[in-house]
Amino acid sequence: MSDLNGDDLFGEEDFDDREFDDELLEEELRRAAAALDAVPAELQQIALDAYALHDLEARVAELTFDSLVDALPVRGVADVPRMLTFQAGEVTVDVEVTAQGLLGQVLPPQSARIEILGGPRPGSPLTSDDLGRFTADVPLSGPFALRLRTGGDVVVTEWLRA
Repeated sequence: MSDLNGDDLFGEEDFDDREFDDELLEEELRRAAAALDAVPAELQQIALDAYALHDLEARVAELTFDSLVDALPVRGVADVPRMLTFQAGEVTVDVEVTAQGLLGQVLPPQSARIEILGGPRPGSPLTSDDLGRFTADVPLSGPFALRLRTGGDVVVTEWLRA
């Protein structure tokens, strides 16, 4: 390629004939992407929270009931709470999700420490009472999961969208 004076802009070789160092090009592109298209802090926190689930000792509590899928709709009723049941071995977690937050119960009744996972900032841990009941007055939005610590066991529910 030449300019208006006929001088070769790229030296003695054409642009297509040059050999590029792929690793150097990749590194330059990574730097440009990091500077021009940085990952938002909220997305980084969500990724860290998801990685926190990588607990080899945790048992995954499978969703066995979801009122959005399994229950019959009731005509004329608005703002029906979403009922969820999770099962992990002998531990069952019943959860009611409303616009105001959630309430639930761990069965068999026992004291447990519960964390609500999801969103850009971690929620404060909850503690169930001796009957296994717990409440959170924080409305859920987006994907969420629960992590329960009961004695020496760690149970994590499947992720759901509120």
